[in-house]
Amino acid sequence: MTGPVRRLPVRALLTGLVTAAASAGLALTGSGTAHAATALPTHIAAPYFEAYNGDSLSGLAAASGNKYLTMAFIQTPSVGSCTPYWNGDSSLPIAQGNFGADIDTIQAGGGDVIPSFGGYAADNTGTEIADSCTNVSSIAAAYEKVITTYDISRIDLDIEDNSLTNSAGIDRRNKAVKQVQDWAAANGRPIQFSYTLPTTTHGLEGGSVGSGSGLAVLQNAVSNGVKLDVVNIMTFDYYDNATHNMATDTQTAAQGLHDQLGVLYPSKTDAQLWNMVGVTEMPGIDDFGAAETFTTANATTVYNWAVSKGINTLSFWALQRDNGGCPGQGGSDSCSGTTQSTWQFSHTFEPFNGGTTTPPPANDFSVSLTPASATVAAGGSATSSVHTAVTTGSAQSVTLSVSGAPAGVTASVSPGSVTAGGNATLSVSTTAAAVSGSYALTVTGTAAGTSHSATYTLTVTGGTSACTAAAWSSTAVYVGGNTVSYGGHTWKAKWWTTGETPGTTGEWGVWQDLGAC
Repeated sequence: MTGPVRRLPVRALLTGLVTAAASAGLALTGSGTAHAATALPTHIAAPYFEAYNGDSLSGLAAASGNKYLTMAFIQTPSVGSCTPYWNGDSSLPIAQGNFGADIDTIQAGGGDVIPSFGGYAADNTGTEIADSCTNVSSIAAAYEKVITTYDISRIDLDIEDNSLTNSAGIDRRNKAVKQVQDWAAANGRPIQFSYTLPTTTHGLEGGSVGSGSGLAVLQNAVSNGVKLDVVNIMTFDYYDNATHNMATDTQTAAQGLHDQLGVLYPSKTDAQLWNMVGVTEMPGIDDFGAAETFTTANATTVYNWAVSKGINTLSFWALQRDNGGCPGQGGSDSCSGTTQSTWQFSHTFEPFNGGTTTPPPANDFSVSLTPASATVAAGGSATSSVHTAVTTGSAQSVTLSVSGAPAGVTASVSPGSVTAGGNATLSVSTTAAAVSGSYALTVTGTAAGTSHSATYTLTVTGGTSACTAAAWSSTAVYVGGNTVSYGGHTWKAKWWTTGETPGTTGEWGVWQDLGAC
């Protein structure tokens, strides 16, 4: 697998080896707490806290100035178990008596803790709960137990290594997340889920479910109806034997993720997509070595970039490493190996916290197209049915429009306004002068400040200035070096991609414009 491979700390390995097996399938029913959790702000800095080393959670939060921490890790004590424990240690069940007072202290100060399931150790040994437990309802109950015991509003799912190749576990996990999201909605609880995944310097690995692809994990989540709140990429441990500018690589990796999320959520705005992005750095020298060193200057660059893009989460692995106590040493659990003052990375990222969570609209709708694509000869025409549906609340008036038609192509939607639940028709016509190629037309519905869109792919054949490269296809898979024609230009793929429209992926996008054809 290309991308980060977080090395298993020795003490975490020892903890896992000595943990006694617990009964599989233990039913978990959270009793709830006296008050509902507080939703997280729009932007947070939440470094990982290593829960397995005996440090004080609230003490280090106060010392470092962090309002929010991601707490690593929750896993089962043995393969086949459905019971979650901190660090997989059966002496540390999910209970108020274990870390509850620390979490209460942090919450009382206006912060919160994000419990994280999985991590490299669990993912490598089969004790990540969805890999270990084959009962979806039991997995969901484990998540609910953590939510109600600690009154938290986000759970992190750290999925690496063997968990990326366990297709059954991937599907179980996402089905359980969907169950929890439905439970939370029915009970008025704010809850988010974040996926923490390894990345390349240009985004998540592609491929099918179970192939080691982080992108496939997200695709499976969407197919299971999961609402993806945050996708957090580990921008370290690339292990590609290259020398890295870690700040630049963070930006290109996040841009790649942003574009991949845009394919999964075509109706989201650019700002909404960026607010689904999280990045986790590894301060100083990571597990690979000095060629992958994240410096204090890199941290400042990443912070300024994160503010400009409006990403959701800034994090790093891990809080206990945020000191310069071991110059030149890589991969330590207790120091960064780079020159820094104590808590310097925390102090750089901490001001990122802010904003409020925007509640979903009371009345909402969706937009879809049937069919979503057509191929016509230049001079021909095509139509598609535009469907709207009420997704929450009451039906409202939806104004429909279409954009993206190139020269020689006209497109319109009739009627231009429908009540949610109604249908319209997209009509597309071309002239003989239309340039051969594939074009993405965007049909947008707007109501009461909320908009959703759907993409219609039009392929024109036999037109003027026909390009020699095959027309781009939204469903084809391309690898680095492949060329396509789109919009009267020839484009070359820089790396693996599917569904990413040429010309729309930004300066770090996958497609290189080779010029008009």
